[in-house]
Amino acid sequence: MKIGFIGLGIMGKPMAKNLLKAGHEVVCYDVVKENVENVVAAGAKAGKSAADVASQVPLVITMLPNSPHVKSVVMGEGGVLEGAKEGLILIDMSSIAPLASQEVERACASKKVRMLDAPVS
Repeated sequence: MKIGFIGLGIMGKPMAKNLLKAGHEVVCYDVVKENVENVVAAGAKAGKSAADVASQVPLVITMLPNSPHVKSVVMGEGGVLEGAKEGLILIDMSSIAPLASQEVERACASKKVRMLDAPVS
């Protein structure tokens, strides 16, 4: 399966690499270029932005630090929803406030994107 992965920090980087090890294609993005380069060296493809990642895959996983980051990456300029096709599945694994997650889900639903809230805690 081709999977987008956004957020390649302490948790996200090894998660993306495990997806590669399991045989999935991964298109990744992070604001820290070194993190992207590290995952690309393991076999992933680099996306230019969150929107670019979303435009290439049927499933996007986000693993971000907090609520404002998730809202920006999903709903902001160059965000997931900007590049998403109808039917995209977004799995947010960030541990964020429930109200923020509900806000993101409503924005996703308005673009016919399905969202799963699956926080790592």
